[in-house]
Amino acid sequence: EGLKMKRVIGLDGGVALVSGTMIGSGIFMSPQFVLGYVGSPGASLVIWALSGAVALLAALSYTELGTIIPESGGEFIYILRIYGSCPAFFAAVTFILLVKPFSIAAMAISIAEYAMAPFYSSCQPPQLAVKSTAAVAMLVVSTLNILNARIAVRVQVVFLVAKVLALTVIVIGGMVEVIRDSDVFVENLKAENSFKDTRYSAGALGMAFYQGLWSYAGWYNLNYVLEELKRPEVNLPRALLIAISLVTGLYLLVNVSYLTVMTPQELMSSTAVAVTWRNKVLGSWGWIMSLAAALSAFGSLNGTFFSGGRVCFVAAREGHMPDILSMAHIHRLTPSPALIFTTVISLVVLIPGDFQSIVNYFFTAWFFYAVTLSGLIYLKIRKPELPRPYSVPIVLPILILLVAVFLVLAPIIDQPQIEYLYVALFILSGAIIYVPFIHYKLCPGLFDRVTMFLQLFLEVAPAEKNL
Repeated sequence: EGLKMKRVIGLDGGVALVSGTMIGSGIFMSPQFVLGYVGSPGASLVIWALSGAVALLAALSYTELGTIIPESGGEFIYILRIYGSCPAFFAAVTFILLVKPFSIAAMAISIAEYAMAPFYSSCQPPQLAVKSTAAVAMLVVSTLNILNARIAVRVQVVFLVAKVLALTVIVIGGMVEVIRDSDVFVENLKAENSFKDTRYSAGALGMAFYQGLWSYAGWYNLNYVLEELKRPEVNLPRALLIAISLVTGLYLLVNVSYLTVMTPQELMSSTAVAVTWRNKVLGSWGWIMSLAAALSAFGSLNGTFFSGGRVCFVAAREGHMPDILSMAHIHRLTPSPALIFTTVISLVVLIPGDFQSIVNYFFTAWFFYAVTLSGLIYLKIRKPELPRPYSVPIVLPILILLVAVFLVLAPIIDQPQIEYLYVALFILSGAIIYVPFIHYKLCPGLFDRVTMFLQLFLEVAPAEKNL
């Protein structure tokens, strides 16, 4: 009997996997960038609210896709089933080699920066120390996910509770400052100042949305692990509604709290917003907030590893990656080769990267989100007879598709950068691999020997779909 991944994720685990991944480094790192791009406190709050709305509508559209195609793998498997092998391969390359490793590296950097902030209160920590700490965080999370999927889900639930408590402390601290008649709060959010100096260019709004949506990254996580979710037709929409509503409310309140104690100039110049906030509000107890932010990012890193490794696993299972990556450990039933591969790529990305430049590569993901949503629109128009336990009005995927197209094109048109060309060339270079090895299925005998050696060494075997 073939190996199958166990359904270990219930409703609580689903909520934790989505919201626990979303509440990570973003809310502690991105507010200064959002404000810097749009230029005013009022506009930044609008960006945060709209980002939450976009994440919710996109997640609900993905829910319908998940009930039509109840397989793990997210965008890759949806594009494969709707459009075929070639576009699916480019989606796999993008998510496995760019989007997921870059997300993991950015989260690991934020963990390191917040963990080291109490020891370098008057200066920036050395980059070597930050990168080394980030690498250790990656290896710890990777090991946890390789050893036991059920424990990884439980860790996600525990860290979700911890990070909600941390954000609640920030919200309460902001309320206390308002009660004390905070002059900063009144100055930032009074009608005549709240939208002063707002930048309305397409590039500025697009980059602000990127930073905001980075903080909501994770709304798609359950679609990557549908084969491990209990009663997906029920728990998928419920978990998404609960998780994204919770996160959006907390994010708005936290941003208001930041603006109660910091001027826009202080917020934009801060390298770690929560550290600046804690210095002004908590004083000598501020180290608690640094610890909370690091733990929050750690939980997000765990969720990203859990879902990201499944993309690589499913792509290999469908013949778009080396066979060894489609295997699971014979006792632990975790996709350990795919997780190890994701860890290695993420460590490579970590070496030259910094937080803001890494997040700016996030636009590549929205191209494939757009392709996926266009697939849902196609299925609703051309194949309405397909069974779908959950359905959304067609206007929702159309609206999010337009947003995705804007997010991809606006920064490129308004502020073209050479990095965008590098990313496009990297993705297109996948054709060199696709044509001989995927389309024509040329496989040198050496590959089989390597696969056999790794299979014995890692104690893994091919895993079947769990439908």
